[in-house]
Amino acid sequence: MHQRALLLFALPLFHLIAFSQTVSSLYQPGVTTEGAVYFLPKTAIAVTVTVEKTTYTPGDFCQYSERYLRIKGVSPTPSVSYRITAIRQQAVAVADTSKRYAVKFDAKTVAANIRLSVDGILQAINTEERMMDDGRLKENAQGSTILPTTPKINPRQYMNEETLAAGSTAKMAELTAQDIYEIRESRNLLVRGQADNMPKDGDQLRLMLNQLDLQDRALTSLFIGTYDRDTVEQTFTIVPAKNISRKVLFRFSQKFGLVDSDDLAGVPYYISIENLKTVPEPEPVDPKKKQKPVYGIYVNIPGRLRTTISDSQQAILASEFPAGQFGNVELLSGALFNKRYTTRLLLDPLSGAIERLDAELPR
Repeated sequence: MHQRALLLFALPLFHLIAFSQTVSSLYQPGVTTEGAVYFLPKTAIAVTVTVEKTTYTPGDFCQYSERYLRIKGVSPTPSVSYRITAIRQQAVAVADTSKRYAVKFDAKTVAANIRLSVDGILQAINTEERMMDDGRLKENAQGSTILPTTPKINPRQYMNEETLAAGSTAKMAELTAQDIYEIRESRNLLVRGQADNMPKDGDQLRLMLNQLDLQDRALTSLFIGTYDRDTVEQTFTIVPAKNISRKVLFRFSQKFGLVDSDDLAGVPYYISIENLKTVPEPEPVDPKKKQKPVYGIYVNIPGRLRTTISDSQQAILASEFPAGQFGNVELLSGALFNKRYTTRLLLDPLSGAIERLDAELPR
Protein backbone atom coordinates (compact mmCIF):
# COMPACT_ATOMS: atom_id res chain seq x y z
CA MET A 1 0.00 0.00 0.00
CA HIS A 2 1.17 3.49 -0.79
CA GLN A 3 1.45 5.92 2.08
CA ARG A 4 0.71 9.58 1.31
CA ALA A 5 1.73 12.58 3.34
CA LEU A 6 0.49 16.12 2.89
CA LEU A 7 2.32 17.59 5.88
CA LEU A 8 5.96 17.80 6.93
CA PHE A 9 7.95 14.69 7.73
CA ALA A 10 10.03 14.94 10.87
CA LEU A 11 12.81 12.79 9.44
CA PRO A 12 16.54 13.50 9.28
CA LEU A 13 17.87 14.99 6.04
CA PHE A 14 21.09 13.93 4.41
CA HIS A 15 20.82 14.87 0.75
CA LEU A 16 18.81 18.05 0.18
CA ILE A 17 20.03 21.34 1.60
CA ALA A 18 18.27 24.72 1.31
CA PHE A 19 20.08 27.82 2.50
CA SER A 20 18.33 31.00 3.68
CA GLN A 21 18.04 34.27 1.77
CA THR A 22 21.53 35.20 2.94
CA VAL A 23 22.87 33.40 -0.12
CA SER A 24 25.57 35.45 -1.83
CA SER A 25 24.37 37.86 -4.50
CA LEU A 26 26.61 36.02 -6.93
CA TYR A 27 24.03 33.23 -7.00
CA GLN A 28 21.61 33.72 -9.85
CA PRO A 29 18.33 31.80 -10.20
CA GLY A 30 18.57 28.64 -12.29
CA VAL A 31 18.99 24.87 -12.24
CA THR A 32 22.27 23.05 -12.80
CA THR A 33 23.42 19.47 -12.26
CA GLU A 34 24.76 20.50 -8.86
CA GLY A 35 21.78 22.38 -7.53
CA ALA A 36 19.35 25.24 -8.01
CA VAL A 37 18.75 28.78 -6.86
CA TYR A 38 15.14 29.89 -6.84
CA PHE A 39 12.84 32.73 -5.79
CA LEU A 40 9.42 32.65 -4.25
CA PRO A 41 6.84 35.01 -5.78
CA LYS A 42 5.17 38.13 -4.52
CA THR A 43 2.01 39.69 -5.91
CA ALA A 44 1.87 42.71 -8.18
CA ILE A 45 -1.38 44.40 -9.20
CA ALA A 46 -1.77 45.19 -12.90
CA VAL A 47 -4.55 47.71 -13.60
CA THR A 48 -5.56 47.95 -17.26
CA VAL A 49 -7.51 51.00 -18.43
CA THR A 50 -9.33 50.90 -21.76
CA VAL A 51 -9.79 54.33 -23.35
CA GLU A 52 -11.81 55.10 -26.45
CA LYS A 53 -10.69 58.04 -28.58
CA THR A 54 -13.38 59.58 -30.78
CA THR A 55 -12.33 61.84 -33.66
CA TYR A 56 -15.10 63.86 -35.28
CA THR A 57 -14.53 65.00 -38.86
CA PRO A 58 -17.17 67.30 -40.40
CA GLY A 59 -18.71 66.15 -43.67
CA ASP A 60 -18.06 67.96 -46.94
CA PHE A 61 -21.73 69.00 -47.05
CA CYS A 62 -22.18 69.80 -43.35
CA GLN A 63 -23.47 73.33 -44.07
CA TYR A 64 -26.30 71.82 -46.14
CA SER A 65 -27.43 69.17 -43.64
CA GLU A 66 -30.43 71.14 -42.42
CA ARG A 67 -31.48 72.35 -45.89
CA TYR A 68 -31.51 68.96 -47.62
CA LEU A 69 -31.80 66.36 -44.85
CA ARG A 70 -33.54 68.39 -42.11
CA ILE A 71 -30.76 67.58 -39.64
CA LYS A 72 -29.97 70.41 -37.22
CA GLY A 73 -26.96 71.14 -35.06
CA VAL A 74 -24.26 69.59 -37.23
CA SER A 75 -20.90 71.04 -36.18
CA PRO A 76 -18.51 72.31 -38.87
CA THR A 77 -15.57 72.08 -36.44
CA PRO A 78 -13.38 68.97 -36.02
CA SER A 79 -13.00 67.66 -32.47
CA VAL A 80 -11.38 64.90 -30.43
CA SER A 81 -12.73 63.41 -27.20
CA TYR A 82 -11.84 60.53 -24.91
CA ARG A 83 -13.76 58.29 -22.53
CA ILE A 84 -12.90 55.39 -20.27
CA THR A 85 -14.79 52.29 -21.36
CA ALA A 86 -13.36 49.74 -18.90
CA ILE A 87 -11.04 49.35 -15.91
CA ARG A 88 -9.91 45.92 -14.81
CA GLN A 89 -7.29 44.66 -12.42
CA GLN A 90 -5.50 41.36 -12.02
CA ALA A 91 -2.82 39.90 -9.80
CA VAL A 92 0.43 38.81 -11.39
CA ALA A 93 3.50 37.18 -9.90
CA VAL A 94 6.93 38.77 -9.76
CA ALA A 95 10.07 37.30 -8.22
CA ASP A 96 10.60 38.30 -4.59
CA THR A 97 14.35 38.78 -4.48
CA SER A 98 14.26 38.88 -0.68
CA LYS A 99 13.13 35.23 -0.77
CA ARG A 100 16.02 33.62 -2.60
CA TYR A 101 17.08 30.12 -1.70
CA ALA A 102 19.69 27.61 -2.83
CA VAL A 103 19.30 23.84 -3.09
CA LYS A 104 22.31 21.57 -3.39
CA PHE A 105 21.72 18.22 -5.08
CA ASP A 106 23.27 15.01 -3.83
CA ALA A 107 23.84 12.00 -6.07
CA LYS A 108 21.36 10.04 -3.95
CA THR A 109 18.56 12.60 -4.07
CA VAL A 110 15.49 12.38 -6.30
CA ALA A 111 14.74 16.08 -6.11
CA ALA A 112 16.81 17.10 -9.10
CA ASN A 113 13.74 17.66 -11.29
CA ILE A 114 13.05 21.25 -10.26
CA ARG A 115 11.03 23.49 -12.55
CA LEU A 116 11.45 27.28 -12.46
CA SER A 117 9.73 30.06 -14.38
CA VAL A 118 11.83 32.27 -16.64
CA ASP A 119 12.02 34.69 -13.71
CA GLY A 120 13.50 32.02 -11.46
CA ILE A 121 10.30 31.41 -9.44
CA LEU A 122 9.94 27.87 -8.10
CA GLN A 123 6.96 26.15 -9.75
CA ALA A 124 7.24 22.40 -9.24
CA ILE A 125 9.44 19.52 -8.16
CA ASN A 126 9.30 16.06 -9.74
CA THR A 127 6.22 16.74 -11.83
CA GLU A 128 5.77 17.80 -15.43
CA GLU A 129 2.15 18.82 -15.02
CA ARG A 130 1.49 21.81 -17.24
CA MET A 131 0.17 25.05 -15.87
CA MET A 132 -2.32 26.96 -17.97
CA ASP A 133 -0.99 30.29 -16.72
CA ASP A 134 2.14 30.63 -14.65
CA GLY A 135 0.93 33.99 -13.33
CA ARG A 136 4.03 35.92 -14.30
CA LEU A 137 4.01 39.58 -15.23
CA LYS A 138 4.19 39.69 -19.02
CA GLU A 139 6.89 41.78 -20.65
CA ASN A 140 4.39 44.22 -22.16
CA ALA A 141 2.20 44.50 -19.06
CA GLN A 142 3.49 48.02 -18.39
CA GLY A 143 2.63 50.03 -21.47
CA SER A 144 -0.10 50.59 -24.01
CA THR A 145 -1.78 48.47 -26.66
CA ILE A 146 -3.74 49.81 -29.64
CA LEU A 147 -6.74 47.65 -30.47
CA PRO A 148 -7.87 47.11 -34.09
CA THR A 149 -10.38 49.52 -35.59
CA THR A 150 -13.06 49.23 -38.27
CA PRO A 151 -11.90 50.21 -41.78
CA LYS A 152 -13.22 53.55 -43.07
CA ILE A 153 -15.74 53.79 -45.88
CA ASN A 154 -15.18 56.17 -48.78
CA PRO A 155 -18.61 57.72 -49.49
CA ARG A 156 -17.61 58.99 -52.94
CA GLN A 157 -17.54 55.45 -54.28
CA TYR A 158 -21.34 55.49 -53.96
CA MET A 159 -21.82 58.74 -55.92
CA ASN A 160 -23.11 58.51 -59.47
CA GLU A 161 -21.48 60.18 -62.45
CA GLU A 162 -23.87 63.15 -62.45
CA THR A 163 -23.10 63.98 -58.82
CA LEU A 164 -19.34 63.74 -59.30
CA ALA A 165 -19.52 66.02 -62.35
CA ALA A 166 -21.56 68.72 -60.57
CA GLY A 167 -20.00 72.17 -60.85
CA SER A 168 -20.44 73.26 -57.21
CA THR A 169 -20.51 71.84 -53.69
CA ALA A 170 -24.12 72.99 -53.28
CA LYS A 171 -25.19 71.06 -56.38
CA MET A 172 -23.29 67.95 -55.27
CA ALA A 173 -25.03 68.16 -51.89
CA GLU A 174 -28.43 68.45 -53.54
CA LEU A 175 -27.86 65.45 -55.83
CA THR A 176 -26.43 63.37 -52.98
CA ALA A 177 -29.49 64.12 -50.84
CA GLN A 178 -31.73 62.94 -53.71
CA ASP A 179 -29.76 59.69 -53.89
CA ILE A 180 -30.15 59.20 -50.13
CA TYR A 181 -33.95 59.56 -50.35
CA GLU A 182 -34.06 57.12 -53.27
CA ILE A 183 -32.00 54.58 -51.31
CA ARG A 184 -34.36 54.89 -48.34
CA GLU A 185 -37.41 54.51 -50.59
CA SER A 186 -35.93 51.38 -52.17
CA ARG A 187 -35.28 49.91 -48.73
CA ASN A 188 -38.86 50.62 -47.61
CA LEU A 189 -40.25 48.93 -50.72
CA LEU A 190 -38.13 45.85 -50.09
CA VAL A 191 -39.24 45.65 -46.47
CA ARG A 192 -42.88 45.95 -47.49
CA GLY A 193 -42.47 43.42 -50.29
CA GLN A 194 -43.53 46.00 -52.92
CA ALA A 195 -40.30 46.27 -54.92
CA ASP A 196 -40.44 45.52 -58.65
CA ASN A 197 -37.63 42.97 -58.37
CA MET A 198 -38.11 41.21 -55.04
CA PRO A 199 -35.32 38.82 -53.97
CA LYS A 200 -35.95 35.08 -54.23
CA ASP A 201 -35.03 34.17 -50.64
CA GLY A 202 -34.32 35.63 -47.21
CA ASP A 203 -30.54 35.55 -47.59
CA GLN A 204 -30.68 37.60 -50.77
CA LEU A 205 -33.08 40.05 -49.09
CA ARG A 206 -30.71 40.55 -46.14
CA LEU A 207 -27.81 41.08 -48.52
CA MET A 208 -29.71 43.76 -50.45
CA LEU A 209 -30.89 45.52 -47.28
CA ASN A 210 -27.36 45.52 -45.84
CA GLN A 211 -25.99 47.04 -49.03
CA LEU A 212 -28.63 49.77 -49.03
CA ASP A 213 -27.90 50.54 -45.36
CA LEU A 214 -24.19 50.81 -46.15
CA GLN A 215 -24.83 53.24 -49.01
CA ASP A 216 -27.19 55.29 -46.83
CA ARG A 217 -24.65 55.61 -43.99
CA ALA A 218 -21.80 56.45 -46.36
CA LEU A 219 -23.64 59.22 -48.21
CA THR A 220 -25.25 60.62 -45.06
CA SER A 221 -21.80 60.96 -43.49
CA LEU A 222 -21.07 63.65 -46.10
CA PHE A 223 -23.64 65.77 -44.24
CA ILE A 224 -23.37 64.75 -40.58
CA GLY A 225 -19.64 63.94 -40.56
CA THR A 226 -17.81 60.85 -39.35
CA TYR A 227 -16.85 59.56 -35.90
CA ASP A 228 -13.68 57.47 -35.96
CA ARG A 229 -13.10 55.49 -32.78
CA ASP A 230 -9.75 54.06 -31.69
CA THR A 231 -9.29 52.06 -28.51
CA VAL A 232 -6.09 52.05 -26.46
CA GLU A 233 -5.31 49.92 -23.41
CA GLN A 234 -2.82 51.21 -20.85
CA THR A 235 -1.57 49.05 -17.98
CA PHE A 236 -0.24 50.36 -14.66
CA THR A 237 1.57 47.98 -12.32
CA ILE A 238 1.95 48.32 -8.56
CA VAL A 239 4.03 45.97 -6.38
CA PRO A 240 2.86 46.70 -2.83
CA ALA A 241 5.18 46.22 0.13
CA LYS A 242 2.78 47.81 2.64
CA ASN A 243 -0.64 49.42 2.79
CA ILE A 244 -1.31 52.10 0.17
CA SER A 245 -3.99 54.74 0.73
CA ARG A 246 -5.44 56.60 -2.29
CA LYS A 247 -2.29 56.83 -4.33
CA VAL A 248 -2.79 58.55 -7.68
CA LEU A 249 -2.64 55.76 -10.25
CA PHE A 250 -3.34 57.87 -13.34
CA ARG A 251 -5.15 61.01 -14.45
CA PHE A 252 -7.72 61.25 -17.20
CA SER A 253 -8.89 64.13 -19.39
CA GLN A 254 -11.83 64.07 -21.80
CA LYS A 255 -9.76 66.28 -24.13
CA PHE A 256 -6.35 64.58 -23.81
CA GLY A 257 -7.04 61.04 -22.60
CA LEU A 258 -4.63 59.45 -20.10
CA VAL A 259 -2.09 61.96 -18.84
CA ASP A 260 0.78 61.82 -16.34
CA SER A 261 -0.13 61.38 -12.69
CA ASP A 262 1.12 64.91 -11.94
CA ASP A 263 -0.65 66.57 -14.89
CA LEU A 264 -3.49 68.64 -13.43
CA ALA A 265 -5.23 68.72 -16.82
CA GLY A 266 -6.72 65.35 -15.87
CA VAL A 267 -8.87 64.21 -12.97
CA PRO A 268 -7.19 61.71 -10.65
CA TYR A 269 -7.99 58.01 -10.27
CA TYR A 270 -6.66 56.37 -7.12
CA ILE A 271 -5.54 52.94 -5.96
CA SER A 272 -5.70 51.74 -2.37
CA ILE A 273 -4.16 48.44 -1.24
CA GLU A 274 -4.83 46.93 2.19
CA ASN A 275 -3.05 44.03 3.86
CA LEU A 276 -5.95 41.97 5.22
CA LYS A 277 -3.61 40.34 7.78
CA THR A 278 -5.02 36.85 7.30
CA VAL A 279 -1.65 35.34 8.26
CA PRO A 280 0.29 36.14 11.46
CA GLU A 281 3.36 38.28 10.92
CA PRO A 282 6.67 36.33 10.97
CA GLU A 283 8.83 36.45 14.05
CA PRO A 284 11.59 39.05 13.76
CA VAL A 285 15.07 37.66 13.12
CA ASP A 286 17.91 38.78 15.34
CA PRO A 287 20.75 39.72 12.92
CA LYS A 288 23.32 39.20 15.70
CA LYS A 289 22.22 35.65 16.42
CA LYS A 290 24.01 32.97 14.46
CA GLN A 291 21.59 31.11 12.22
CA LYS A 292 21.67 27.32 12.21
CA PRO A 293 21.70 25.51 8.85
CA VAL A 294 18.21 24.70 7.63
CA TYR A 295 17.24 21.92 5.26
CA GLY A 296 14.40 21.52 2.80
CA ILE A 297 12.28 23.45 0.35
CA TYR A 298 10.73 26.81 1.18
CA VAL A 299 7.17 27.65 0.16
CA ASN A 300 4.93 30.63 0.79
CA ILE A 301 2.01 30.78 3.20
CA PRO A 302 0.44 33.79 1.50
CA GLY A 303 -1.72 36.41 3.10
CA ARG A 304 -4.39 38.34 1.23
CA LEU A 305 -4.72 41.90 0.05
CA ARG A 306 -7.65 44.01 -1.05
CA THR A 307 -7.15 46.50 -3.86
CA THR A 308 -9.63 49.28 -4.63
CA ILE A 309 -9.74 51.61 -7.63
CA SER A 310 -11.67 54.85 -7.11
CA ASP A 311 -12.21 58.29 -8.56
CA SER A 312 -12.73 61.47 -6.54
CA GLN A 313 -16.29 60.46 -5.62
CA GLN A 314 -16.59 56.70 -5.19
CA ALA A 315 -15.01 53.28 -5.44
CA ILE A 316 -15.13 51.84 -8.96
CA LEU A 317 -13.63 48.40 -8.56
CA ALA A 318 -12.49 46.29 -5.61
CA SER A 319 -10.91 42.81 -5.56
CA GLU A 320 -9.03 40.50 -3.21
CA PHE A 321 -5.94 38.50 -4.13
CA PRO A 322 -3.40 36.23 -2.40
CA ALA A 323 -0.15 37.99 -1.60
CA GLY A 324 3.07 36.20 -0.72
CA GLN A 325 4.67 39.39 0.61
CA PHE A 326 1.93 39.69 3.26
CA GLY A 327 2.37 36.14 4.55
CA ASN A 328 4.98 33.78 5.92
CA VAL A 329 7.46 31.23 4.61
CA GLU A 330 7.29 27.55 5.56
CA LEU A 331 10.01 24.93 5.26
CA LEU A 332 9.16 21.52 3.80
CA SER A 333 11.42 18.87 5.29
CA GLY A 334 14.16 17.78 2.94
CA ALA A 335 13.41 14.18 3.97
CA LEU A 336 10.45 14.33 1.62
CA PHE A 337 12.83 14.40 -1.31
CA ASN A 338 15.30 11.66 -0.53
CA LYS A 339 15.37 8.22 -2.10
CA ARG A 340 12.91 6.83 0.39
CA TYR A 341 9.98 8.77 -1.06
CA THR A 342 8.55 9.65 -4.46
CA THR A 343 7.48 13.23 -3.80
CA ARG A 344 5.71 15.54 -6.22
CA LEU A 345 5.32 19.20 -5.33
CA LEU A 346 3.22 21.67 -7.30
CA LEU A 347 3.07 25.32 -6.24
CA ASP A 348 0.47 27.94 -7.03
CA PRO A 349 2.13 30.15 -9.68
CA LEU A 350 0.70 33.38 -8.26
CA SER A 351 1.11 32.95 -4.51
CA GLY A 352 3.88 30.34 -4.16
CA ALA A 353 1.67 28.28 -1.83
CA ILE A 354 1.38 24.50 -2.00
CA GLU A 355 -1.15 23.52 -4.63
CA ARG A 356 -0.47 19.81 -4.31
CA LEU A 357 2.04 17.72 -2.36
CA ASP A 358 2.15 13.94 -2.80
CA ALA A 359 4.68 11.81 -0.96
CA GLU A 360 4.61 8.05 -1.58
CA LEU A 361 6.60 5.26 -0.04
CA PRO A 362 7.82 2.62 -2.50
CA ARG A 363 6.03 -0.75 -2.45
